[in-house]
Amino acid sequence: MISFFVPGKPQALKRHRTNKGRPYDASASDKADFLAKAMAHRPKTPWSGPLQLWVISIHPRPKYHYRSNGELGKKAVDKHTTRPDADNLLKFVCDALNGVFFGDDAQIWKAVVMKTYGDTPGVWVELWQEEQEPPHAQPQR
Repeated sequence: MISFFVPGKPQALKRHRTNKGRPYDASASDKADFLAKAMAHRPKTPWSGPLQLWVISIHPRPKYHYRSNGELGKKAVDKHTTRPDADNLLKFVCDALNGVFFGDDAQIWKAVVMKTYGDTPGVWVELWQEEQEPPHAQPQR
């Protein structure tokens, strides 16, 4: 299993844009920054086979969550339910790690995304390979 934290404000995948009829990736520099921070945890070679991915994005709390004395207010929640969307956060992480941590993001058969508030904004990533059972452990059909 690979587990790491990338500090910074969580980014969502931006839509591709066109400039004078030519498409470009509006998230390219953000993905490069994310990958650079994650490179210390990369495997020697990109993983192959079925993979599972957990992405936990930790967002800074808005000012209205705090009282005037600096303590959390009664109405402060832990679940982040505003933008960026969970699916775009997942797409961003998959695109940033694609080709380095795994061969292709199509290998991910299970993904879990959680958005929460916390003191240190960033993204926790957990990636693990699915252990394959030996052929004799397969049920007979």
